[in-house]
Amino acid sequence: MNAVLNGVYINGAWRAGHASLEVINPATEAVLAHVSIGDANAVAEAVEAASAAFSAWSKSTGRDRAALLRTIAQGVGEQREHLMHLQSSNNGKPLFEAAIDVDDVIATFDYYASVAEAMDASQDRPVELPSTDFSARLRREPCGVVGLIVPWNFPMVTTAWKLAPALAAGCCVVLKPSEVTPLAELQLARIIAEAGLPTGVFNLVCGTGLDVGAPLAADRRVAKISFTGSNAVGVQVMQRAAETIKGVSLELGGKSSLLVLADADLDLAVELACGGGFFNAGQMCSATSRVLVADSLADEFLRRLQARAEGIRVADPFADDVEMGALINRVHYQRVRGHIQRGVEAGARLLCGGDRPVDLPKGFFIRPTVFTDVPLDSALWNEEIFGPVLCVRRFTCEAEAIALANDSDFGLVASVVSASTETAERVANALQAGLVWINAPQVIFPHTAWGGYKQSSIGRELGPWGLAAFQEIKHVIRSN
Repeated sequence: MNAVLNGVYINGAWRAGHASLEVINPATEAVLAHVSIGDANAVAEAVEAASAAFSAWSKSTGRDRAALLRTIAQGVGEQREHLMHLQSSNNGKPLFEAAIDVDDVIATFDYYASVAEAMDASQDRPVELPSTDFSARLRREPCGVVGLIVPWNFPMVTTAWKLAPALAAGCCVVLKPSEVTPLAELQLARIIAEAGLPTGVFNLVCGTGLDVGAPLAADRRVAKISFTGSNAVGVQVMQRAAETIKGVSLELGGKSSLLVLADADLDLAVELACGGGFFNAGQMCSATSRVLVADSLADEFLRRLQARAEGIRVADPFADDVEMGALINRVHYQRVRGHIQRGVEAGARLLCGGDRPVDLPKGFFIRPTVFTDVPLDSALWNEEIFGPVLCVRRFTCEAEAIALANDSDFGLVASVVSASTETAERVANALQAGLVWINAPQVIFPHTAWGGYKQSSIGRELGPWGLAAFQEIKHVIRSN
């Protein structure tokens, strides 16, 4: 695939950008392709195309939009295997994880197709008033042209979470994929381009945050920016958007906890800890990287966790028995290794992992890593590492576990493991997190909200809340 791919799609036409970037396979360090990238001029043209298309698209019926969303879902399904291989090659995740991603994309477009179909009947809903002298009705209208900026850790997934509800709402879109993982996104864009959307409704500009993301966030014709990524960049996006007082949704970082209560099933707890910490090589904002374990179980839990972590097969994403793949690139690999080294220097006890597998001299691989005795004031405990690093800490009572879990600048997700439904529900209710799993892996459905408390999020994605993020509320009141 070592060729230059067009990375700009505007007003129904693919075009080359002003420059190109290398796209790397993180498992082999080989160059997969060169992708042409856009700049501020391309962004301006894309926004212009979306603005021109908005009037007609915003007046289309929910039924018509639903049909197009289902066509996209069908197209993704038809290319499922190809998209999986692009995901694994470009992102470094195992093929079975890529399959989960592609299926999530299909489910999200299908879900918002159903939501769009229901919109026609619910429009102009009467509103009950305390006075019979007046009548009122409620309308939900698309907010306008929207800019979608998505990250590299879940290509296509975060795009679907934003794009499907935006199109369902009747918005026109300018999408900026991550310049690190554009290959699957570009193929998804080709599927969308062939689905029959009116010209200008969907536009895509590959490029860097500085060249593409910043001008997109600042453009006064863009009514809403939806961004997923780091907190540092989220602040910059919000600052740019503030210049023109536009709507902003931010899906940012996390430092989430898994609470293993005194009556927990230890085998289940170990599997959930490994899934929450090592899925996608820990490169997910929902990683439950802080594991809190009841003191009565801690010794046995650590013994089993160490054995399980050391047995995880780290390998090329296409290996038959692979359980964990590579980190995204050299810069991020070095960053995670630096966190691990500084954690050791700060006094945390390295139980296992922390280095490269001896049988993988190339690629950006790190063995699953587990720390204990991590100081509460250390970066390892408080900052998002975004790598396969778990920190385990003991607690003596339920109240202490809840306090430790809530003592964070973030509040995205949490997990609870307990044999008691009553206890688990009580603890879940006390946790400051947008989503809590009880005795369950990190399953996500398009029907339920995604987002968190504190510095993790502004707004919610998925479910009806994801649609509402791209809508304006209008009430019409008249005299009877």
